[in-house]
This record gives sequence, structure tokens and C-alpha cells, in this order.
Amino acid sequence: MAGSKTTVLLSIPILLIGFLLSRAPFTMTSQAPTNPWADAPMKLVATPQFQTKKTDIFTSGATHMALLHNSIIRGYNSIWHQAVGLRDQDRADFIGYSLAWHKFVKSHHDDEEDNLFTKISEFLKDDKIFEETHAEHESFLAGLGEFEKYLSGLKTPAEFSGDELRRIMTSFQEPFEKHFHSEISTIAKFADHPNTPKEGTPEEAAARATFKAWGKSTVTKAGVMDVVPFFLLNLDRTAEEGMWANWPPMPAPIKWGLINLAGAWHSGWWKFASCSSDGQPQELWTFRAAPREEKAKA
Repeated sequence: MAGSKTTVLLSIPILLIGFLLSRAPFTMTSQAPTNPWADAPMKLVATPQFQTKKTDIFTSGATHMALLHNSIIRGYNSIWHQAVGLRDQDRADFIGYSLAWHKFVKSHHDDEEDNLFTKISEFLKDDKIFEETHAEHESFLAGLGEFEKYLSGLKTPAEFSGDELRRIMTSFQEPFEKHFHSEISTIAKFADHPNTPKEGTPEEAAARATFKAWGKSTVTKAGVMDVVPFFLLNLDRTAEEGMWANWPPMPAPIKWGLINLAGAWHSGWWKFASCSSDGQPQELWTFRAAPREEKAKA
């Protein structure tokens, strides 16, 4: 009897892993984009490090912020393109994917306001440096709230209207895009601030540690099963001549697990992502699904 119980207990994690692997994003087929992709309508951000080749703390910090912003922007664009023309059976997953985007953006905004901006202001000894950024945040929060309210308020997926979602997105797209670009240049310019720590000093090391610690925690604290896979599946490893193919820096097995094991929890959502599990731009699902459906009917 004891042996049977042991066998059952040992088989549970094996079955669970097998179940997760069967739903993992790496099992999903993909193809290179041939239709409109996630680089429009909202324009992606060029990273300061790619443009200038500088590596000071604020160029590096602004660059990592730009890479995070670009994942959010690709997410926005992937939602925009796929909101219309959805198959009925895809609506529930698309709503989940879109709400994961909202959760990502809202958590990112709150974490900047509550943590990062305060710390940067402290070590630059300047509480005025983010005044314009705070105003930019306020300019799109109402529209962002309407986005979440509309999707969360649907009684059934059948009620979803792509045209209505696009109307809401259009209402905040301009200030949202402006902010997600200008915040990068704002942070990069801090390299010339009179109180910027000099390279090699303990103050500079502390500033780098601040950016590093914030970067490590800001996405994971938002949600390992939803926001983290969303973030990683909207990172284009081919961008800027492949300069960020191994970003964010983490052991490959951990990254694979975050994409494929954590991603298995809401597996149906990730077919709408702009990139495959290995970070390659892929044809957006709505454009892939339509030809498959037509072929099945033939």
C-alpha cells in the first residue's frame, strides 16, 4: 500500500509538468509577419544605447526602460490589429490578453511613481525632474481606465466589439505614445544633470543598483503567470540588429520557464502575442487564423 501511495505522489508532478508542457508557448506554431505587425500604429522607441553607444547609468537606465516600453507598445499594437476580425472562439482569450496588457501598463505606471522616480530624485537631489512626466501620466490614465472598465464589464465574450475597443484606444493613443517616448529622453538627459554621480564612485554604484533592482522586480511583481509571459512574448530579439537578443539578462533556463511554464497557465492568451517563444516576430494570430478557417471550410 505504501509503495502505491508513493508511486501516485511521484506521478503527480510528472503529470503536472506534462500538462504544462502541452500548453506551453513553445509548442505553438508561428510564421514570419506578412501582414501589418506590432510596429504600428504606435511607433516603437529607439534605445539611447543603440543610438549613442554610451553606457553611463542614465543612458543604460533609459535604454532598459525603452526595451520595456517597446514590449508594452508591441502589446498595444497587437491588440489594435487583432481587435477586429476575431473569431468567436478567440474572443475570451483575446479579452484575457488585453486585460494582461492593461495590468502590465498600470503596474508599470504605479511602480514608477511609487518607487523609481522617488529614488532617482533623491540621488540627484532634485524633486522637480519628473514634473513633466507626472503630467504626462495623468494625460492617459482616464482612457486606460476606460479600456479596463469596458473589457471587465463585458457579461460574455460575445458582447465584445473590436470597434468599441479601438475607439477607446484611439482616445488615449496620442498622449500615451508621446509619454512612452519622451520618458526615455528625459531619463537619458539626466546624464548631464549637475548632481549625476561621477563614474566609479560609490554614489554611481548605488544609482546603478537602483536601476538594476527596479528592473528585476517591476515586471515580476505585476504577475508571474500573466504579466511576465506578456512582457517576454512581446520582446523582439531581432530588434536593433539583434543588440538585445539576450535581454533581459537572466539564465536561459529561467527565461524558458517563465515563458513556457508560467505561460502555460493562460496558454490561450499568448497566441495573440507579437513574438514567438524564441523572440522572433510572428504573424499576428488573427491574420493566421483566417486562412486556416477558410482552408478548413474548403
